[in-house]
Amino acid sequence: MAPKIRPKLKRNVLVLVLLPFFMAPAPAAGSDMLRLESSRDAMGSTYSVVLYGTDRTRMEAAAEEAFEEVRRLDNELSNYKPESPWSQINRYAAERPVETPVELFDLLQACLEYSRKSEGAFDITVGPLMKVWGFYKGSGHLPHPGEVKRAMADVGYRNILLDPATHTVGFAHKGVEMDPGGIGKGYAVDQMVKVLRRNGIESGLVTAAGSSIYAMGTPPGESGWTVSIRDPHHETNTVQDVVLKDESLSTSGSYEKFFEAEGKIYAHIMDPRTGYPAQGMLSVSVIAPRTLDSEAWCKPFFINGREWASKHKPEGTRAYFCEDKANQSCVWLQ
Repeated sequence: MAPKIRPKLKRNVLVLVLLPFFMAPAPAAGSDMLRLESSRDAMGSTYSVVLYGTDRTRMEAAAEEAFEEVRRLDNELSNYKPESPWSQINRYAAERPVETPVELFDLLQACLEYSRKSEGAFDITVGPLMKVWGFYKGSGHLPHPGEVKRAMADVGYRNILLDPATHTVGFAHKGVEMDPGGIGKGYAVDQMVKVLRRNGIESGLVTAAGSSIYAMGTPPGESGWTVSIRDPHHETNTVQDVVLKDESLSTSGSYEKFFEAEGKIYAHIMDPRTGYPAQGMLSVSVIAPRTLDSEAWCKPFFINGREWASKHKPEGTRAYFCEDKANQSCVWLQ
């Protein structure tokens, strides 16, 4: 008999409660500081900025250039646009080495380094598993073990073959497919920050889908940007406030996408080494110097757990773990 499945997918749930959007102080009376808020949709997410400065025209131009950078990256990294370099690799790399733009090649090198350091818990080839579990554009479902086994044949970062001498990418065999979902937002946020700084912006908050954020400088009169991490069990509650200055924060949570089958909860955060959703964690938030790093390390920490993270956490990062226990336990790993 087919298992009874009760979908519990929650879409577009903000992983972070971004207090600066609502509680950052307004410029004091007589102050020359101006505040600008703006957002755009790109790369399947909503990107937002909050900027402080003294020249509104300059701030507006900087924000628009930053959003234009995200649109450029969408054309480079999209696995939905057939002509993007990312899609070209997925289409042809199993047949022949594909020459790749330097920017994308460097990003793929970084992805493989995250995979090696995380002992395979971070893996951009996890797409076939997301599809077989129904999380790819769906609410999730319990697959047959044989389906998982077949999908696993195409999963593994070692199937990506990079040649630094020619900047080409190859795949070990047909069926391998890269998915930018675990890294694209973080990279885009970092590139937006570079654009803003190049345009003279010193104080700002940049976010992607509410789950990846970078804080530039400080808001007027504050020591940093205050961000609250949400309670995994209660969407409107928070469990921890953090103050960020020139650093990033990203969160992965089991409450983002999940379903229940045979009395068990299955979340969308997949362990690419086993083929099954990770267990034991509710959410992990990572603070790091770059959003690329904070986003990349969220899932390995979620999958491998706090004990593993305490031994492998990169220098300069902090993590906040909410573990799935009888009494929810949320603790810092400094």
